[in-house]
Amino acid sequence: MFLNRLPARTARVPSRAMVLAAGRGRRMLPLTERIPKPLLVISGRTVLDMALARLLDAGVEKAVVNAAHLGHMIEDHIAALGDPRVTVSREEEPLETGGGVVRALGALGRDPFYVVNGDSVWLDGMKSAPLRLAEAWDGARMDILLLLAPLTLAAGYDGLGDFTMDPEGRLRRREEGMVAPYAYMGLSIVDPAVFDRAPEGAFSLNLVYDRAIAADRLYGVAHDGPWYHISTPADLETARQRAANGHAPAVPFF
Repeated sequence: MFLNRLPARTARVPSRAMVLAAGRGRRMLPLTERIPKPLLVISGRTVLDMALARLLDAGVEKAVVNAAHLGHMIEDHIAALGDPRVTVSREEEPLETGGGVVRALGALGRDPFYVVNGDSVWLDGMKSAPLRLAEAWDGARMDILLLLAPLTLAAGYDGLGDFTMDPEGRLRRREEGMVAPYAYMGLSIVDPAVFDRAPEGAFSLNLVYDRAIAADRLYGVAHDGPWYHISTPADLETARQRAANGHAPAVPFF
């Protein structure tokens, strides 16, 4: 049975979320010459709409979507949704993932909030992924909590993994020349205090991840459902085909 709102233990669902939708999506060219990557469609819905629906269904009260590359299309799309819970943070110059969050901090507040990649596509397991993160969040031990895909569930992913995880959930980067069992899926909970020493302008969220690792305060949760790594047009086609097939892997005919 899928559980959307009923946690197994007491959990405070973050009321705010940041959705990262400003990237150029260079590996998705030529599609992203004319449409932002988060507005690509799978099974009749944009990737951005799927991410927003999962956040709002989990109880998020305000979601901020940043926009830069073809930003007017993101703004028009959000306006057409007509949902006052969703607003846009427009960037005249791209600020990368970390700088985009810093720009929106005034709207996100001082409590932990979700950060979601606007091109992340996953299927929930027994309950919603945002709710599972909220249940696992422990601000006394954590600065950042990432949702991770076991590589066996990462459709289209051909990398070497991003992180290793100890029995308590603490994360370490994959060592050079090694394979790590988990890939970051693009969904997290972040304590805004990690940005107190952030640089001005554009920077990557990897900066605050590495600082959290150094402090033993970067943690992870393993996802229990499929995740689509959508980086190239071929990845997008794989996700579309599997969605049309009930998310089952393609079976060749003999």
